[in-house]
Amino acid sequence: MNYLLDTHTFLWFLTDDPQLSRKGKSVIDDPETNKYVSIASFWEIAIKLSKGKLELTQPFSTLMAQMELNGFELLSISFEHTLELSTLPHHHGDPFDRIIISQAITEKYIAISRDKNFDKYKGLQLLW
Repeated sequence: MNYLLDTHTFLWFLTDDPQLSRKGKSVIDDPETNKYVSIASFWEIAIKLSKGKLELTQPFSTLMAQMELNGFELLSISFEHTLELSTLPHHHGDPFDRIIISQAITEKYIAISRDKNFDKYKGLQLLW
């Protein structure tokens, strides 16, 4: 199975945050699953850091290495992802979440997120 982590899921996994669901942690820990982090998550983290809306327990520059060390793959944004985004209903206003939702739908990946707005999208498989 293929899974796409929402930004908070990725950060909570890296910091072993108890807010990460047991089911989510179990799937992420499973070496048989394919796990992806969107480049949009790194973009979101960078913006929130620069605005002082996020603090990390490690330098931003180490996140890519942490991603790779934990067996995650980076998912770039493709034209197909933006095509899906162009028709996506506006149940969610956050642009980073909207592209992650579009990527998960397009790629047929299961999104791992606790964001309740994700439930509103047809065609999106969600795990929490």
